[in-house]
Amino acid sequence: MKFGISYSTPVFGTDPGTLAGFARDAEECGFESLYLPEHVALYPGARVGPMELPPSLPYPDPLECLSFVAAVTGRILLGTGVLLLPYHHPVVLAKRLATIDVLSGGRMRLLTVGVGALPGEARAAGVEFATRGRRADEAIDVLRLLWAGGEEGVSFDGEFFSFEDVCSFPKPLSARELPIHVGGSSTAAARRAGLRGDGYFPGGRLTPEERRRQFDLARTTAKEAGRDPEALQYTRWGSLDVSTSDVEELAAQGVTRLVVTTTTAEPARRRAEMAAFAARFGLG
Repeated sequence: MKFGISYSTPVFGTDPGTLAGFARDAEECGFESLYLPEHVALYPGARVGPMELPPSLPYPDPLECLSFVAAVTGRILLGTGVLLLPYHHPVVLAKRLATIDVLSGGRMRLLTVGVGALPGEARAAGVEFATRGRRADEAIDVLRLLWAGGEEGVSFDGEFFSFEDVCSFPKPLSARELPIHVGGSSTAAARRAGLRGDGYFPGGRLTPEERRRQFDLARTTAKEAGRDPEALQYTRWGSLDVSTSDVEELAAQGVTRLVVTTTTAEPARRRAEMAAFAARFGLG
């Protein structure tokens, strides 16, 4: 089992010293990876399920933040949880992600993408809400095509994106393409993970039986598509107080990575929480 940690910008804020300290503490305690969330735009009355999101919540750009994190750390992997893929043009995004990967020494390896759940956010980004799943599928294909393409250029003609003889450099560091994990709790997200993803990262509001069915669907879809279901990584959200027996049970369910977060932004207490977790699971 690998262990990541999430920096919740709505909770911890956007102070650069806080973010840098959090990232350094996580790396020194032995966490494998650091994740940041994304919202492109909020608005009064925005809701995810029963939870209303105050429009003033600070959601800085996760890729800019991860670039900053890369500059103040040396080992920890960089992840998004999740990047709202339909609201990014994949030609621009391919360049941004490859650049972060190169500058970080090959650490932009836990990109997790989702489609978003806020209709007003889609409208603000100029995206028809009902098309966001198809846009995400197409964007994943475009990202991989651009990363793999050479000096002769690559072409694409899809429903949402079209170009001819395009070259995108730099390439990801020492890799043909960057891994793309798929986030989301819907059956569509599970199928997307099986068809196109290197991993599946479902959300938090699922029953144990729903989780089992979703992961089974992702693996079955991968197998039917001629992909290796055993290669599909399975990431889950967890809490800092998770026990070793809980982790053993998750591993038996196929979970390969657990992502937790701290309960406080106060530096000493935050560090103590990370250190206690690291000691319990032998990180470092």
